[in-house]
Order: sequence, then structure tokens, then C-alpha cells
Amino acid sequence: MYLSPFSATSSHSGEHEAAKDSSIIAAVDRDKYSQQAAKWAVDRLLTRGSTLQLVHVRANKNGQNAEGGKDEGDADMAQLFISYRGYCARKGMHLKEVILDGSDISKAIIEYATSNAVTDIVVGASTRNTFIRYITRFRNPDVPTCLMKMAPDYCTVHVIHKAKAIQVKAAKAPAPFTTLPPKQYSQSNIESDGSSRSSRGDWKVSHQLSPTANRASVDRLSAYARAPSRDRPLSGARTAPQKDFDDYIDFIAPPRPSVTRSSFSDDIDIPMSMEFQSMDFAESLELSSGVSMESLSYAGKDVEAEMRRLRLELKQTMDMYNSACKEAVDAKQKAAQMHQMKMEESKKYRELRNAEEEALALVQMEKAKCRAALEAAEAAQKIAELEAQKRLRAEWKAKKEAEDRKKATDALNKNDLRYRRYSIDDIEAATHKFDKALKIGEGGYGPVYKAVLDHTNVAIKILRPDASQGRKQFQQEIEVLSCMRHPNMVLLLGACPEYGCLVYEYMDYGSLEDRLCRRGKTLPIPWSIRFKIAADIATGLLFLHQAKPEPLVHRDLKPANILLDHNFVSKISDVGLARLVPQSAADVTQYRMTSTAGTFCYIDPEYQQTGMLTTKSDIYSLGILLLQIITARSPMGLTHHVEHAIERGAFQEILDPTVTDWPVEEALEFAKLALRCAELRKKDRPDLGKEILPELNRLRNLGHEYEAAQVSSTSTNCSSSAPYSFNNDDVSIS
Repeated sequence: MYLSPFSATSSHSGEHEAAKDSSIIAAVDRDKYSQQAAKWAVDRLLTRGSTLQLVHVRANKNGQNAEGGKDEGDADMAQLFISYRGYCARKGMHLKEVILDGSDISKAIIEYATSNAVTDIVVGASTRNTFIRYITRFRNPDVPTCLMKMAPDYCTVHVIHKAKAIQVKAAKAPAPFTTLPPKQYSQSNIESDGSSRSSRGDWKVSHQLSPTANRASVDRLSAYARAPSRDRPLSGARTAPQKDFDDYIDFIAPPRPSVTRSSFSDDIDIPMSMEFQSMDFAESLELSSGVSMESLSYAGKDVEAEMRRLRLELKQTMDMYNSACKEAVDAKQKAAQMHQMKMEESKKYRELRNAEEEALALVQMEKAKCRAALEAAEAAQKIAELEAQKRLRAEWKAKKEAEDRKKATDALNKNDLRYRRYSIDDIEAATHKFDKALKIGEGGYGPVYKAVLDHTNVAIKILRPDASQGRKQFQQEIEVLSCMRHPNMVLLLGACPEYGCLVYEYMDYGSLEDRLCRRGKTLPIPWSIRFKIAADIATGLLFLHQAKPEPLVHRDLKPANILLDHNFVSKISDVGLARLVPQSAADVTQYRMTSTAGTFCYIDPEYQQTGMLTTKSDIYSLGILLLQIITARSPMGLTHHVEHAIERGAFQEILDPTVTDWPVEEALEFAKLALRCAELRKKDRPDLGKEILPELNRLRNLGHEYEAAQVSSTSTNCSSSAPYSFNNDDVSIS
């Protein structure tokens, strides 16, 4: 039977596509990663119209063979493949469902792949998390891991996770010849009648033979038959055929991938085709040369007898060749299996060794962490012990200081001779039992009354009972003012400690804040007196900073705490918030306070933020106070307004408009000095004794010269040094 070249090519293409579809499988289960694996195989490995081959392993369970269990398992399997059927229908592909039974899923898939010559296995990633996969790495590996290890060398394994191949084991060897080996023939089959062999027609030739090729083949076979027996291989020897035999085999059945070994059937139907060819050839010879048909018939019989003998020898040679091929394939497979086992054992050994090294490293890390934890615990315990000792010492020291302070207070209350002690009866008699008509102000912790004690005008400050910090400030003010005397510090005349009463000298012109705001409709303060007041305030503040044995920081310097007498001599009052600063912290080192104190807009920003107190903290308050002296404005945002006016050249507009004869240049230098004092950082502020006070003294002398010039230029007696004329009762002291 002959096949045309067109039909042979079509058959080869169809078999190739079928072989390609059958060499790709997707292992599926009920998890979501199996669906991703099937979709990935359809998109990446198969084409439209192909067959998607799905393999599912059904685990064996007790009672699985029962009729009810079987029906239930079939229903589950049908439910499993429903989604895949719809997907393949949408993609225009066929679906082949393969259900395997077995207790080991990986082994069942590998056996199926090996028996069906599968070259690509697509499987979904494991549903275990990373930690579980690491723990069970050597005890119970997952299916993808087992497939990666057990797959043959010619098989590629794809592990799919979220539509991506996260692991790929590439094939290391080409796929084996997928056809079955040729069928072995017995001696009885070889000696059977040729007519039966030709009638079966088991040998299929894929190419039509030409007459010239048939004649050349006959000549080669005849030469092979006439060769001496010593030049031919023995019938029982397992040697390969000679070159002529190889050429004949290649000519009759050229190798092609789609032909299986069953193509070499038990009978080779060459005589039929050769007889037809020889007959055609004989007829052509008779027509061309006039040779008789009888001679050609006689020659054809000789050729047929020779062909029978050659066919018999060919069968024997094919048997030996097939046996040798089978033994070679078996040996090669055994060698490949041994190599695979060796590679797996080596890989397992490396994995076990790596796992052991990782375990040892983890043990070492845990030991190091344990040692570090023990050392940290010991260090923390030592630190805790030191802190406990420090706390005990601090508590003991604080207790001792409290006892000493209490003793000093008791001694001060009883035998302190630094100030005069007044009784509550004296205070009530002087204030007419705290008559509201004598009240001249309201301080931070109590009212202030004007009174007469010992024929002297005094101001009496009364502590309110509900003042939380009043008692502490009261005692602080007594201790500070009773120990110092200075022309620019308010004078403490006496006190009544039992009822919290302080007796001060009376200041005729009240506070600087009242005079700048012109409360009581008083006259504005001339610029020369304002420069004098500024110099007096700086002088009194320097006295506090240079106090012995330790410097004093006022912490609440503002116009309300600056009092003026009838000669406009300014004096600093309200030192209840003053704090002693160690001498080492007065200039360079900062002294940390647990809580800040002061008035908003005057308190040092750096001290308010960090709690670090130095004498430079009073410099900031002094800068704001100096700006108020020349502008008579609120302290809120005053530095910004002054800087902006200087930048745009409108400084004269920021000055107090009630004074019409400002010396603008000197006032500008005064304002720049005040802005330097109000810098946000302490290190940027000028020194009080070396920079601020000398400049203020220079401006005060300039004011004195101006006043002297005014006195000499006028003939009338103008009290330029005391331009005010108002009732002293209107003055309030806070």
C-alpha cells in the first residue's frame, strides 16, 4: 500500500500536534493555585484548538471502593472540573480529564508522566505559608517540591503562583524516543508463507519507490547474498549490519518521529511492490528492446527467489538489531536512573548539611542573644541599684535640706533681725482694717494698700489665703529683699510673717506700665527720662546677677514690676520668683529647672522649651521691656513689628507718638540693642555688664545733656526733671 507525499505530511502534522498536547499536563486540586496553573498553561504552552490535559490524584481512603463512596467521589470529581470546562469552552480548547488513584500524589503524577512521555508538568504553588514550608522541609515536603525532585531529566516542571512561574526546573536531557520498540519475531514467523504476509500488508511505506531505486536495491541485496559467508555476520551474533544493509534499511523505511516501532510488523511486504515494479520494468524492456516475455518471466522468478532468501536474512538481522537496541535502551535507562538517584542523594546530603549548618548558626545566634540579654539584664540591674542609691541619697539630702530650711525659717520667724516685724494689729490699724478706699493695686498673689506706719508712707502687700504659690514667693521675697540694699531695688521695711504681709517703701509714680499706658491721664514720659529709666533697670538687674554668694535670676522682669519714685528713679520689685543659680552656671553652664516660671511674652523661649535657666534668661525679658519703653506698645509680636519697621525705613513710625522730639538716630541704636537682647538663642544675646549697660549709660548721659541744655535755654523755671503733676493717690503699685 502506497501513501502519497501529501497524505504522509498531513498525517505527520496531526500526530505531532497530538503528541505535543499529550506531552503537557496540569496537576490540579481544589485550591486556587491549581486554577492559576491551568490558566497559565493555556496562555503560555497551548494554542487555540489544543487539548488541555488535567490530572487529579484522588487519595485512597477506607471504604473508597464502596458503591456509595464511589458515587460521592465521582460527584466531587465532576464538581472539581466544572470551572475548567467553562474556561476551556471560552478559550476554544478541548479538555481531557485524568483522575488517578493513589496515596502518594507526587508519585502518582510522576508515574503517569513517565508512562505517557510527558515533557512539561504545570502545578500550582503550595498553600502552606513560608514558615510552615521551612519547618516541614525535610519531614513532609509539599507536592511542588516533590515534583521538582522526582521529575525525570527530560521533563520541565513549572510551579505557578499568582499567574507567574515562581520556580522552574528545566529539562536537562532531550525527550526519549516515544515510539515502542519493534516487535520481536520467532523463527516460525520468518518461515511462514509469503502470501499471508503480503495479504496482511502490515509494513507501511511512507514514500513511493521509483523503478531505478528498486533495481539498485535488488543489485545491492544480490551482491550481499553472493558474498562469502565469512564476510556476513553470523545468525546468532549480536553485531550491527554492514553499510549496505544500513543503506537498505534507510531506503526502505527512513526514520521519522511520527512512525512507531510497530511499523516494523512481523511481515515485511516488499515482494508485492517489488514484483509490481519488476513487472512494469519488464514490460517497458519488452517494448523497447523486443525481448520475449518468457525470458523476462524466468528472470523475475530468479529475482523473487533471491528476494525470499534476502528477506529471511533481513528478518534475522532485524531481530539481532532490535535486541541490541533494546538492551542499549535498557542500559541507558538504568544508567540514567542510577545517575538520577545519585544526584538526588547528593542533593539531599547537601540540603541536610546546609540545614545542619543553619541550625548550628541559629543555635549560635540564640546563644549570643542569650548572653547579650544576660549582660543587658546585669547592666540594667547595676544601673537600677545605682539609681536607687542616688535616689536614697537625694531623698536624704532633700530631707536634710528641708529640715535645715525649716529650722532657718523658724529661727527667721522668731529671731530674724534683718527686717522689722509688724503685728497684724499694726497692719489693720494702718489700713483701717483693709479699707477699700486705701487699696491702690492688685498683685499676682494679693491686694496692695497705701498706709502710714511710723510716720512713713508705705505700701502693704497682703497675701491671699487661696494663693497656691503665694507662701513660697512670700518667703522668697523676704529672704532676697531683707539681705540686700541697692538704689534700684525696692526697699523692704518690714513684714508680718504670720499673716503674709509685706511692707515696702511707697513709690510715688507707681509702676512703669501705668506710666507708659498713661493710666490716670498722666503726662507722657520724655525720651531723656526713658533712657534714664532703662539704665537704672539694667543697673539693678546687674546687681542681682552679681549677688553673692550665688547669682540671682529675676525670671519675671516686666514693666509692671518696675516702680518709679517722685524723681523717676526706677526700682525692681516682686522678686518672689527669683532663683539662686550656682556660680558655675551663671556664665557658661546651664542650670536645669524642673518647671518654668514667668509671664507670657517676657519669658525666655529657650528657657521655656528646655528648662535651662541662666542669667541670659533675664536679658530676653530686658530686651522686650526696652522696646516697650520707646514704643509704649503691647509686647505681643513687638520684636517683629520693630524689625519690619527698621527694614522698610519707617522706624520713626514705631516710636511712641506722644513724644514729639525723639532723637531718631539714638532711638534706633537703642532699638537695635533691645532686639539683640531679645534674640531667641541665649548665645546670641549681648553681655549685660560689658555691652548693654555701657550703651544705656551713654544714652542716659545724652539725655542729661539735653535736659541741661533745655534748662539753660529757658528763662522760666521748667521742672523738666519732674514733668508730672498729679495726685499720688491715683498711682497703683502691683
